[in-house]
Amino acid sequence: MTNTRYTVAIHVLTLLAYAGPEALTSEYIAGSVNTNPVVIRRILAGLRVAGLVRSQGGPGGGWQLLRAPDAVSLLEVLRAVDTETSFPLHATPPNPACPVGRSIQALLTGHFHAAQAAMERELARVSLRDLLEDVKAQPA
Repeated sequence: MTNTRYTVAIHVLTLLAYAGPEALTSEYIAGSVNTNPVVIRRILAGLRVAGLVRSQGGPGGGWQLLRAPDAVSLLEVLRAVDTETSFPLHATPPNPACPVGRSIQALLTGHFHAAQAAMERELARVSLRDLLEDVKAQPA
C-alpha cells in the first residue's frame, strides 16, 4: 500500500525548476524518474489542476513550472497529489464492548492530529528552491 505519487511529484517539480524556462517532455521526465511516461503524465495532470505546472503542445513543447521555485512548498505539493490521510484509523469500527476498542480511535485521533500538524509545519517550511539548491550542491 505504498504510494509514491508524492515523492515522484516532488522529483518532477524539482526537475522542472532545474530546467528553468525550458519545457520538458513527459518522456524526458520519466527518464529522470525511471518510470513510464504515463505515470508522469497522470501526476502532471494533477499538478496542472493545482496550478503548479502547464503544458504546451507542438515542437519544443512540454511541461513547465508555473511559479517560482521559492513560491512552492512541499506542503502544497502534498495537497496537490495526496487526498488520503497520513494516519488512517480502522477500516471498520472496533468493538465497543472492548475496553480498548471503545476508546482507541478517539485517543489516537488527538495524537494523529498533532503529528499531522507537525509534519505540515515542516513541509510548509521547505520549498522547491530549497531542494533545487541542495541538488545543485551535490557533487557530480
